[in-house]
Amino acid sequence: MKQLLVLLVLLLIQLTTYAQTDKEKILLVEKSLVGTIQLEGETPWTIAERMTHYKIPGLSIAVIQNHRLIWAKGYGYANDSLKTPVTTQTLFQAASVSKSLNGVGVLKLAQDKKLDLYKDINTYLTSWQFPYDSLAKGKKINTANLLSHTAGLTVHGFEGYTPGTPLPTIVQILDGVKPANSAPVRSMFEPGLRLEYSGGGITISQLIVMDVTHMPYADYMKKAVLQPLGMTGSTFSQPPADVKPALLATGHSGDGKPMEGNYHIHPEEAAAGLWTNPTDLAKFIIETQLAYEGKSSKVLNQASAQLELTPYQNKQGALGVFIDIYPDSTTYFGHGGANIGFRCQYFGSLKDGNGIVVMVNSDNGNILQEVINSVAKVYGFKGLYHSTVKKTVAVTDTVLQTYVGDYQLGPNMALSVYKEGKSIYAQAPGEPALELIPETQTKFFPREFPALIEFKKDDTGKVNAIIISHNGQQQEAKKIR
Repeated sequence: MKQLLVLLVLLLIQLTTYAQTDKEKILLVEKSLVGTIQLEGETPWTIAERMTHYKIPGLSIAVIQNHRLIWAKGYGYANDSLKTPVTTQTLFQAASVSKSLNGVGVLKLAQDKKLDLYKDINTYLTSWQFPYDSLAKGKKINTANLLSHTAGLTVHGFEGYTPGTPLPTIVQILDGVKPANSAPVRSMFEPGLRLEYSGGGITISQLIVMDVTHMPYADYMKKAVLQPLGMTGSTFSQPPADVKPALLATGHSGDGKPMEGNYHIHPEEAAAGLWTNPTDLAKFIIETQLAYEGKSSKVLNQASAQLELTPYQNKQGALGVFIDIYPDSTTYFGHGGANIGFRCQYFGSLKDGNGIVVMVNSDNGNILQEVINSVAKVYGFKGLYHSTVKKTVAVTDTVLQTYVGDYQLGPNMALSVYKEGKSIYAQAPGEPALELIPETQTKFFPREFPALIEFKKDDTGKVNAIIISHNGQQQEAKKIR
């Protein structure tokens, strides 16, 4: 009895130590945010500071280590008007992260021998047939092409529908027929040529699931994927009638204003329709990691999980996920999401069982990488920390004023550069303004992503163009005003 008591005391001490350690690390994560670009001498921010800066009402995080969810936490408001707090149960629109769970659902059908991933999609489409034309060059699209974005199809994404407006059927969406608000899903080039992101292609896979199973898509996904994974709070139903309204986060624009009707409805469920939270997504990540290692098979067996995480006919796009391999050979699977009013990102490592999920109810997703940087730094997650320290110089108001004007980016599109206070800002149509930080007297960079804007002068010394460098590419824009 005495020995048992000692063991219980030791266990209690151990649990208390772990809890204290977790609490300390959570506090450290909350105050260690840095952007992809840091200014020399700048100190890290807190989550609260960055949410205020970006006008983000609500944020939710889950952190995974050694194949277990070590903590999850909500910040701010799910509904800013009603002051409904974000909890770990609050559901956000997962947007394109839906594609990852869709991949699991389709692979489950393949695993059960109900479809062949490499056969012509028209073999399984009974309520609609894909209209091949000359752009496909006689090649057939298969389901693996759809999941990996190698089908050569149009329609990048979907804007959704305001509650109360007519909703199109999947066939109407695929054909671009009203009330659908998107273009028809058709060939852009031959399948297998290269990766071209297509939410339209994923929507075809949704119809395949419906035609093969003879079930509503959301019902199949609930039964075959969400419930076995333990994602009991999540749903693909559109609108989410099976969820208490108080659990649904309200989407917000980049300036912090709530959306009309609180959120858009997405009948394109496979591409953009999942409502979930970081805690539930962590269950998907952990099960994917374990299945990949052959240690679990709640939905997919090891062979199917390894197929899921293997790029198909390209270097990065796998079957519902993207694969990132970093210089130290650390490999992650992941996906981002961007519906109107919502942004999110998740990563899961292929080894060691680490991962992170971040979701916000805002069009401004700049905080996502800042949170990921903080978690990666605190927990030592290799590969996920992306931040560069840059020096800045002082530029006089007189010089800054010469850069003010409009620069032609393309037909009917101009980048506006304006001065406010001691800084200049660049703003593209429909995009938030970006402060430009001076690296030299003529070269400036934004804080939000790695890019460089260089102001060019003519022979008379007058500014006449800018050169924008981003992702290894350059674009010149002439000054038009």
